[in-house]
Amino acid sequence: MGKAERNRAQNARQRIALQQQAARRAEAQRRAFIVGGSVLAVIVIVVAIVVIKSLHKTSAAPTASSTTTAKTVPTVATEITSVPAAVLNKVGAGPSDVAPLKTITDKALTMNGKPEVLYMGAEYCPYCAAERWALAEALSRFGTFSNLHFIHSSSTDVYAATPTLTFYQSTYTSKYLTFDPIELETVSEAPLQKADAAQTALINKYTQGQFPFVDVGGKFIVDGAQYLPSTLGTNPTAGDISKTALTWQEVGSDMQNPNSSVAQAILGAANHVTAAICKMTGDQPSTVCKSASVTSIGGDI
Repeated sequence: MGKAERNRAQNARQRIALQQQAARRAEAQRRAFIVGGSVLAVIVIVVAIVVIKSLHKTSAAPTASSTTTAKTVPTVATEITSVPAAVLNKVGAGPSDVAPLKTITDKALTMNGKPEVLYMGAEYCPYCAAERWALAEALSRFGTFSNLHFIHSSSTDVYAATPTLTFYQSTYTSKYLTFDPIELETVSEAPLQKADAAQTALINKYTQGQFPFVDVGGKFIVDGAQYLPSTLGTNPTAGDISKTALTWQEVGSDMQNPNSSVAQAILGAANHVTAAICKMTGDQPSTVCKSASVTSIGGDI
């Protein structure tokens, strides 16, 4: 990687890291305010419960369909997993504020004899929300997803209600690699999936437990989102939904237009991930790894 490429990578990561830190500070202040008012809230809740119980002696437990916001949107799933090569080639490395992957030196990460891509995130996380679009597109160039569902990140966190998809209960097949997605918590921050000891050690080693975390074969990592969730129309102020977020359909449609800011960010990030995966697969398939979208990345992955 040349000096210019190193500076580009460092500047992009620093910009995103600074904004992430500011957003997390704002969220911490919001949570502190919530805690400060928790005693009053508990009193109100207790009174409400007494009133409700007096009106309803019995109540049915909520069904799974009433507690989930995940939606099946086949048209969007198709759009984000089959972006034309010409569009990907035109976007290339994307704008300068798309952060490339970091190179690491670790033992090879494999599963079933193939290079492994490990993703760790949470459904409530807005940065994970942004990164999933790029990761889903990149992986689709090497295999096939099924059962993708669409959600929004937490409505009370920073970048509230960012449109995204979830990897929970999805399946992925590829003859070139394996994909191991772990969504640690739900949109409401309840436990969802568990990481094993080795996976936990990796995320703690490289990101101090912060996500999204993506490990490509033990040689490259995504440390935080490669671009900001505001690209998808959400506001960095915690819980502020005054800014109109894009719909899933709008994101899918914009990904087909290489001149849109959405395609520039998502596909630029995806091309960086694709280039890293190609390093793990021995540049296979060649139709992907020898394409302009990958070769334009050069050493800047």
